[in-house]
Amino acid sequence: MDKPAICGGSPVRETKIFYGHQYIDDADIQAVVDVLKSDYLTCGPKISELEEKLCDLTGAKYAVACSNGTAALHLACMAAGVCKGDEVITTPITFAASANCALYCGARPVFADINEETFNIDPKSVEILTGEKTKAVVAVDFTGQSAELDSLLTHCRKHGLVLIEDGAHVIGTKYNGKWNGSISDMTTLSFHPVKTVTGGEGGAVLTDNEEYYQKLLLYRTHGITRDPELMEHEIDGPWYYEQVALGMNYRMTDMQAALVISQLNKLSVFSKRRKEIVKAYDEAFGRLPQVILQKEIPESDTTRHLYILRLNLSKLKIDRKQFFEALGAENICCNVHYIPVYYFPYYEKLGYKKGLCPKAEKLYEEIISLPLYYAMTDQDVQDVIKAVTKIAVYYAADEL
Repeated sequence: MDKPAICGGSPVRETKIFYGHQYIDDADIQAVVDVLKSDYLTCGPKISELEEKLCDLTGAKYAVACSNGTAALHLACMAAGVCKGDEVITTPITFAASANCALYCGARPVFADINEETFNIDPKSVEILTGEKTKAVVAVDFTGQSAELDSLLTHCRKHGLVLIEDGAHVIGTKYNGKWNGSISDMTTLSFHPVKTVTGGEGGAVLTDNEEYYQKLLLYRTHGITRDPELMEHEIDGPWYYEQVALGMNYRMTDMQAALVISQLNKLSVFSKRRKEIVKAYDEAFGRLPQVILQKEIPESDTTRHLYILRLNLSKLKIDRKQFFEALGAENICCNVHYIPVYYFPYYEKLGYKKGLCPKAEKLYEEIISLPLYYAMTDQDVQDVIKAVTKIAVYYAADEL
């Protein structure tokens, strides 16, 4: 049995590998350079080109590019009419933005528990928590696996709720044969560097609803319009515009849009490689009783953004922190996604307490995010498998 590096053994690799990393090629660089040499750095033609490409890809009728995924969520809540006194149901196993978007609008986030096998929001928990104040559901496609959209949509239609799909992880995934982005009332995307495609930063909102689309356009740019049909005063001249709502400056630059467009041209190869890595991980780790795999629902043809390994702590002599540190000593640098949102001090001061979502809280204590990105070599993948196996076997609990 190999001794872990943390105990004085040799690490599985000499150089560090991190949980995520962008892939940028010459075509991506040239796309950005071309914009830098053009007349428009922002508010230019690349924005509409990206929006059209997202619609062509997903089948959504409308797309609104914006500055980042958080902005996309805020815009979606604004378009949905979320306001003070409303409640928005979401999952605690997510980045804080999925809940913060409700707070930005003066609403109260309500946290639904997860399905302990898929790690996604549990529609049954959403049903239980729905009340008179509920305005919307923000369902996160955690790790890139689609949430159970059929059940969530049925529930939202029954109660007159808006289903906002937080698709920050989901680009490249299909649900029942349809691209995520063409199913929910609105779907938000993120183009952060660790996502499947990147713009450095950037986001978008996809929808089939024209009313939402017009609001998204307005709120993205200060609430300012040049559309005569939306103006209330007489037009002074061709320079004239009006602010008709309180919006934000959530515009994307043309440099970002150009990079995302170029990256989307590689989405199929990005997706294929991520699926290959996930398959290799699943085959290797499925043989280890010390770990538990995330269950995949048959409706989701998933392009994974994250690979989550759940530790079966009853079969290990060490806890999650020790396992995490042992992987680090092997030069496998992991992460944890996510700390339950309501654990944060800001949410504690709003009155949220531990115990709200027992399944989510237990999951948090047991998960580690392993390296997963397009540019990983086969050797990188095998190094991760070797390190996890080495630690799991070395620290396996004695059989009773």
